[in-house]
Amino acid sequence: MRNKKRYRPIMFVGTGSDVGKSVINAGFCRIFKQDGLQPAPFKAQNMSLNSFPTPDGLEIGRAQAVQAEACGIPCRVEMNPILLKPTGYMDSQIVLNGKPWANKSAKAYFNETDRDFLFNEAMRAFSKLEAEFNPVVVEGAGSISEVNLWKKDITNMRVAVEKNAATYLIADIDKGGVFGSVYGTMMLLPENERKLIKGIIINKFRGDISLFQDGALKLEELCGVPVVGIIPHFRDIYIDDEDSVVVDKKRFSSVEGKINMAVVLLRHMSNFTDFNVLEQIPEVNLFYAATPEDLTQADIIILPGSKNTISDLLFLQKQGMATAIKKAHEQGMAVYGICGGFQMMGKWVRDPLQIEGAVEAVPGLGILPVETTITNEKVTEQCSFTFQKTKIEGSGYEIHMGETVAENDSPLCIINGKKKDGYYLNDKAWGTYVHGIFDNSEIIRSVLDSIGKKLGSEVDFKRFKEEQYDKLASLIRENVDMEYIYKSIQID
Repeated sequence: MRNKKRYRPIMFVGTGSDVGKSVINAGFCRIFKQDGLQPAPFKAQNMSLNSFPTPDGLEIGRAQAVQAEACGIPCRVEMNPILLKPTGYMDSQIVLNGKPWANKSAKAYFNETDRDFLFNEAMRAFSKLEAEFNPVVVEGAGSISEVNLWKKDITNMRVAVEKNAATYLIADIDKGGVFGSVYGTMMLLPENERKLIKGIIINKFRGDISLFQDGALKLEELCGVPVVGIIPHFRDIYIDDEDSVVVDKKRFSSVEGKINMAVVLLRHMSNFTDFNVLEQIPEVNLFYAATPEDLTQADIIILPGSKNTISDLLFLQKQGMATAIKKAHEQGMAVYGICGGFQMMGKWVRDPLQIEGAVEAVPGLGILPVETTITNEKVTEQCSFTFQKTKIEGSGYEIHMGETVAENDSPLCIINGKKKDGYYLNDKAWGTYVHGIFDNSEIIRSVLDSIGKKLGSEVDFKRFKEEQYDKLASLIRENVDMEYIYKSIQID
């Protein structure tokens, strides 16, 4: 039953990065949906190599696509109008309103770009969402107490002030120093911003929550706003992570008795969510390989996507990983590539326009008889495909800059019934531009069959994700004062 009542925006900001804003935002999106509202997520500016195409072929941060899924609606470019995709240590591609806009250094972006122009673009996108959805569930970025960045802010408290959002400060108690980070953050805020903070949410609490009740009261006394929730640390709820910082917390070793699938660890790895389904299969141990020795423990090697294919390929060559991958292939090990990983598997990767950097060409691994040229045009689209060898049908998405040409006609997939994709050498060596290809159980079954292994259990990933959103919503309801939350977003 639809709730017709209108609410003001709600915003979740943090004492720092990786405190759980994206996941908590997704949980509230699902709660509002369950309660008969029509919520939509929003983040003015996101920095991530994990992106996703909207149905109309525009690019946004993966986190907002996940939050839209929790809302039960298709993702839209207005949900993340500005996306920064790092291409190097201090440089990023700027995606504005879903399309590449510029490549800039951090210094040029923050000091030379018209901040008011970017903020106005973000607010224009927000207004479109606000006209159709209720409430808009806003996510901040990083820490709101970076005083040196306040004048350049287009995604944190400037948004809260502009939209009069009921704002909640999230702190990760598992990091330690929660009192200093919360109190320091609150006291640094100007008065007009501090009064928008309606409450504090303590995230990732381990142990008996009742033991922190005195701590919560002390925080309330210090900060002048209530602690409205203490959310326990959980490991049994799986929500797509925002960025590859979480890879540091994942497994980096093989496990005896399992099917060991090694994802080659790249410095500019993108769309690591391609492997989330594989992590849920009991027979499979998915781990990240950082050294040539790691690869000797694998049954299957996967080269993931990359935001800078040439730089990552040169890195693999320098570290000895390229030689180890080629040797593994020659010895009959299964090697597969996705997007940038597919490009690396070819004979050459060329960049005549120097889009990725100063190196105009680098030899690839030579596993597949293809060559790639990096181009200015960016493909961003959701797609359906037919896996050629078995005629398996599936769905995924493409996000890449580059055209790959094969020496002979042997596509891995046919996309949307007409476009040839990837290259099929044999059951143990192929590449594709399709992200999310492993979200399809029949593809996983085919890959395991190629090494003589069987998939003993099915994973319905769409149903699985829906169950996870509901579990997250239940956890938040149990540990957050939802009555207080709703009162704070009522329009007087």
